[in-house]
Amino acid sequence: QVQLVESGGGLVQAGGSLRLSCAASGIIFSVNAMGWFRQAPGKQRELVASITSGGSTNYADSVKGRFTISRDNAKNTVYMQMNSLKPEDTAVYYCYGIIRDYRDYEGPYWGQGTQVTVSS
Repeated sequence: QVQLVESGGGLVQAGGSLRLSCAASGIIFSVNAMGWFRQAPGKQRELVASITSGGSTNYADSVKGRFTISRDNAKNTVYMQMNSLKPEDTAVYYCYGIIRDYRDYEGPYWGQGTQVTVSS
């Protein structure tokens, strides 16, 4: 059973920073892309940032220059440093990983979500 466990959400004032972490555990053969989606109330879930196993990154236009995604392949962990936070960044943030497990199944696994609230 593969699990992704997130941490690091919380309440912060506009202009502040938070760092999200997400660790994959279980019987894992390999981890391909990892990343973060977010979903604000009344809105669709959107991709925030992603990173391949080789370190190539992709960001939503709304967070470029403010968020930085990174990963530690040895720990199967992805991080996202969020700076200059804005009230519109308020959402539940979900990490995901494209993971090949012990059954040789490769598919998306999701974290439980962590709330990020930015006050104005």
